[in-house]
Amino acid sequence: MAGAGLAGLATAAALAQRGWSVRLHEQGPELREIGAGIYLFDNALRALEAIGAYDDVAARAEDVREMELRDHRNELVRGGHHHGVGGRTCIALRRDLHAALVKAAVAAGVEIVTSSRALAADPGGRLEFEHGFGDRADLVVGTDGVYSAVRDSLRLATSIVDLQDGCGRHLIPRGPDDPVQRTIEVWSAGRRLGVAPASPDQVYIFLCCPAADIAWRNQQPFDPEAWLRSHPWYHRQLERIPRHPEGRWISFYDVRCRAWSAGRVALVGDAAHAMSPNLGQGACVALANGIALAEAVTGARDIPRALREWEQRERPIVDLTQRYSYLYGAVGTRWPKPGPLLDLRTALVRRALLPFLERRTAPITTHAAGRATDDG
Repeated sequence: MAGAGLAGLATAAALAQRGWSVRLHEQGPELREIGAGIYLFDNALRALEAIGAYDDVAARAEDVREMELRDHRNELVRGGHHHGVGGRTCIALRRDLHAALVKAAVAAGVEIVTSSRALAADPGGRLEFEHGFGDRADLVVGTDGVYSAVRDSLRLATSIVDLQDGCGRHLIPRGPDDPVQRTIEVWSAGRRLGVAPASPDQVYIFLCCPAADIAWRNQQPFDPEAWLRSHPWYHRQLERIPRHPEGRWISFYDVRCRAWSAGRVALVGDAAHAMSPNLGQGACVALANGIALAEAVTGARDIPRALREWEQRERPIVDLTQRYSYLYGAVGTRWPKPGPLLDLRTALVRRALLPFLERRTAPITTHAAGRATDDG
């Protein structure tokens, strides 16, 4: 396996727990994750339960009872439990999630090799490194991200699109005026601010804007002035972001592939289907797909066929998620400058967009990858 991020660790743990001998290669010198929060919906939580990592994550995560969307006047557009979507939701620190996945993988017997960069893959079941090809394996999994060398060596990508939209992710100390079991997202023209409690002592702040919006995109070092102009109601949170935060603005990508596998090589996570995080589902579907992959190939006599069947089951859900996430971002980001049309957007979002997305995304967030189909 190539890539010890969230998707790679979850997939490795799921395979090892089913009796596979798993070696996971990570190009970095150490295992690490960015300092940010992450939304975990029911599909991700089921995946964590399946590999025994749920309790470690839940111990410090924040259960979410309400999710609010507010407009350019800070007026409530939509509120209530999950915007009407069923299933559980929590917010966790990405590092807490990563640590829980490392623990599960190591406990299952996964061998993790750092400073080991995979350069390519052979459909017959080998990874290639700087020193040459590794041992032949029954299964190779590429979980090496948007710029996947495994995927590109097999020419599986049909498009890798910079969405010209991105986000800075920051953590601030939690204070008495921060929301409890509630998240807030505020749209002001094309700029979106989010406030999400992610642990007993930290709050996750995300600041999204178009790539062309230079003053708002410049978040390293962080000067709150631009964001205070567009979101003055959240000065207490914005002023807690340090001048030199760990986070910086990073662009969103959509990755589409003609297939998620070639021979004995499979792609999981951003390598196969990177998407904007507007619905909070990029990591969630990756975790779920990793568990589903382990279920699909365990006991299979024909690995390539099992991989094709796995993709046929899971890809429709992922394609819809990617499409709806793009739609959410297009409405929230690609909109005129402040003016009367923003009131029209508020009305359209309240009456049309959110009710539509609630209906269409409920099956996504509660989808039990692999198990629901297999159990009939």
